[in-house]
Amino acid sequence: MRKTDKSLNPLLRSWETPHKIAPFSIINDEHFEPALEIACSETLIEIEQITENNHAPTFENTIEALFKTGQLLDQVISTFYTIAGAHTNEKRDQLLLVFSTKLSDHNTKIYSNTELFERIDSVVETKKLQNLNNEQARVLMLVHRNFIRSGAALKGENREKFQTITRKLAEIGTKFSQNLLSDERDWFMKLDNKKLETLPSFLVQALNQAGKDRGINQAVLTLSRSLITPFLQFCSDRALRELAYVAWTKRGAHEGDRNNVKLAHETLKLRAQMAKILGYASYSHYKLDTEMASSPENVDKLLTTVWDLARKVAIKDEAILSSLMRQDGIGDTLRAWDWRFYAERRRLRDYDLNEETVKPFFQLDNLINATFKCASELFDLEFSPLDAPLYHDDCRAWTVSRKGENIAVFIGDYFSRPSKRSGAWCNAMRSQAKFPTKQIPIVVNVCNFSKVDNFLLSFEDAKTLFHEFGHALHQILSDVTYNIISGTSVARDFVELPSQLFEHWLEVPDILEEFATHCETGETLPPKMLSSILAASTFDMGFQTTEYLASAFVDLYLHREETPDDIMERQDQILQKLKVPRSIGMRHAIPHFAHIFSGSGYASGYYSYMWSEVMDCDAFAAFMEAKNPFDREVAQSLEKNILAAGGSEEPAILYTKFRGRLPDPSAMIKARGLEE
Repeated sequence: MRKTDKSLNPLLRSWETPHKIAPFSIINDEHFEPALEIACSETLIEIEQITENNHAPTFENTIEALFKTGQLLDQVISTFYTIAGAHTNEKRDQLLLVFSTKLSDHNTKIYSNTELFERIDSVVETKKLQNLNNEQARVLMLVHRNFIRSGAALKGENREKFQTITRKLAEIGTKFSQNLLSDERDWFMKLDNKKLETLPSFLVQALNQAGKDRGINQAVLTLSRSLITPFLQFCSDRALRELAYVAWTKRGAHEGDRNNVKLAHETLKLRAQMAKILGYASYSHYKLDTEMASSPENVDKLLTTVWDLARKVAIKDEAILSSLMRQDGIGDTLRAWDWRFYAERRRLRDYDLNEETVKPFFQLDNLINATFKCASELFDLEFSPLDAPLYHDDCRAWTVSRKGENIAVFIGDYFSRPSKRSGAWCNAMRSQAKFPTKQIPIVVNVCNFSKVDNFLLSFEDAKTLFHEFGHALHQILSDVTYNIISGTSVARDFVELPSQLFEHWLEVPDILEEFATHCETGETLPPKMLSSILAASTFDMGFQTTEYLASAFVDLYLHREETPDDIMERQDQILQKLKVPRSIGMRHAIPHFAHIFSGSGYASGYYSYMWSEVMDCDAFAAFMEAKNPFDREVAQSLEKNILAAGGSEEPAILYTKFRGRLPDPSAMIKARGLEE
């Protein structure tokens, strides 16, 4: 591409948009691949300038110089992956594989650059002479460790093998994710009016909207979690529930080109080989070496402690639900597609909670305002609507300010659509940093809520909204110098602390009283309903904990052991050894376990949610001890020591600074209602 061509590619230019948000309206799919090629090439030239420096390696001319490289590449990558996950198409699906392989090759060139690694090594060896502050010392350690863990110290055949494995894993992870999205996009079940008769109106609206989204003038059930879960809760037709549940659990398990079982098997083998090349007993040992948990044994200990308690509760609940099913004249064993339906009936009986009467009080816009109110009360933040070019009409943007200073841009993309992968997530299109220049973060929350009248959420959806906003606050309030430790750039089993902690504010009575108002009448949430919602906070927790832990154990054991020939058989063996109740399925089975197979982020790390939950329950207790969920002194400590600090220190140190000690699992066990 000639220089003039480069100037015509918006991905390669300086952006004049508000807060330098990507100019999505003028970016075409054809821009991405050439932009990636040019940005990678320019980054390697910048790296070469570091290695050709004749002066002795220092933090400034090596580490900080490294942070100055790749800024154009970051711009291209962040823009592409934002829309590839949230608003994909056939071309972008093809580009995902191009990006994953190209970036794998690009990173390999950097991590295998002997001259660069020698300079970094030299800075480490002379760090006592470098006069580094604490943040710089931490950053130096992380950069050096990243290079070591990426094979920089390997020689000869091991280096070549490691590089081949890295490239192959990138390809497989992308294919796994694409297979899953294709299965979710392709499957649907038409529902005639008779099949809709027993369903609540909000679900009927959502199913009709799903049909419209697919160009079908009829209600359809898709494999969006926001539809599947309530369908299993409210559909009285057991055969239909079974069809829906089986379709949901078969994602990624089809024969042919979309067989994710084969991809998962190959992934496990390659990860095990990679770990052994680096000198680790297993991939799990490799992965956990840099986490708070530090070892598979520590993870196993926590999971087992909670499992024993959760399973007892689940078995008791199973007996109650089986009794309810027998009252319907069904003599069969309670199955996985029955649990949610009879749990919903039990919720109505025990707590007088009916989702159809509760849901009108939880409007999306009100709840967005509730998250903003909490952020304002806790951290003195203000959110103002921002008119900016975004990648889809459903997206909304706000500037985030404090005391008149803009500190971030927040983007919300809340509604489900066929072009969006399932789930909910938070990503930073730009991370906070002060070097090489000051930049404010641009943070995106992506959800999959049903786009129906009044945009009503279930209570679980509302928790998801608060959860992802907790991640966003971790990015928004970040206050570090280097983006390598900015925001959510922390240990995987620490990153869920801010998100899960923020969920607690959804249950603060003052917040519910102000923002849970009826979509038609404006009535505030009745006191009795509020009391019932809070009283039911541990309802069905045996089921929720068991289905989660089943997946966490499978993840841990598959990555800790030698890869078996038949991983599905091994999954069954693990579940049998755990004595998982037959009526409870895994939250994520191997073929659709995107957390651990679409990339390495949560590989041998799915336990992280529970590890972080131990901290989030204990952390929220600090506010309760202050007798105020918005206590400013506690909030300031939370910001200073957790949210603003990013990865500037080890997580255990940061948490101890906030709480004065490490957490005790008892608070989490109590919060889940699992005490004996």
